Amino acid sequence: MDFDTVRTFVAAAEAGQFQEAAAELAVTQQAVSKRIAGLERDLGVRLFTRGARGAELTIDGQAFLPHARELLRVSERAVASVRTGRRPLRVDVIASRVAPSGLMRDFHRAHPEIELDVLMLFDVDRAVAALRSGEIDASFRAVAAPGRPLPEDIESVRVLDEPLQLLTGPAHALARARSVSVARLAGHRIWMPGVVPGTEWAAYYDDLTAEFGLTIEATGPNFGSDALLDTIADTPALATFMGEHTRMVWPAGHGLRRIPVTDPVPVYPHSLLWHRDNPHPALATLRAHLAAAAAAPGGADTWTPKWVRPH
Repeated sequence: MDFDTVRTFVAAAEAGQFQEAAAELAVTQQAVSKRIAGLERDLGVRLFTRGARGAELTIDGQAFLPHARELLRVSERAVASVRTGRRPLRVDVIASRVAPSGLMRDFHRAHPEIELDVLMLFDVDRAVAALRSGEIDASFRAVAAPGRPLPEDIESVRVLDEPLQLLTGPAHALARARSVSVARLAGHRIWMPGVVPGTEWAAYYDDLTAEFGLTIEATGPNFGSDALLDTIADTPALATFMGEHTRMVWPAGHGLRRIPVTDPVPVYPHSLLWHRDNPHPALATLRAHLAAAAAAPGGADTWTPKWVRPH
């Protein structure tokens, strides 16, 4: 159904005169008559009776009018949902408990007037494709993993270097340490069942283990963070890595310890990605907010893989 024709019907019904409807729509009275006649043919009913007092709705016209108004409202909402500056800013944060989610919560507190749609896309290729198609406006990723360069139309900026921490149960050999050097972790079993081969974080941990001779096990099914925490709490031989800004809540009885890793500090590099031609005005606001909130880049006492893009 043609929305111009529906809009013409509503204008004529509200004005009660085809001539007044034509003036409101900036078309000729003949065009209004043709549109109404075409709509009546499509519906198979008479919508107006014409008389000395103008155009009056028939019973069928009265029945159709509220639906026609709703069609126009739906059409307007559909257009607004994709019109730059009027639709929400759509941002991929990967997962709800990780650092990018916290960055977006801070942004929302600073700019509550900006409407947000927060999505969680697991795969980097899916995220880049969504950026290029306009499905999303921004994504937080580690760039650029070996063999996975970003397309030329995708821009990125490093926004957060997140230090890694060691998470242990109360009976672990390192549980009482205030900090632990990377070298001291050699020989300890670090269990990370959520590390999926082919992801950017898998590439990060592959390089970390190769650089410092660590043992990271990704074996076994991934039953989620709660199951991971239960196992770490009950198994003295296991520990896991966790980002400093990752939000976790566990029962007090678990007695879990978060221990900073040092000498050097392994940092996970979070970058914001966006399409270079994206015109959404809130995207520039997000970039400015992240730039203002970003800490100074780590110095010689930090470590990232060689493939990570510099600040």
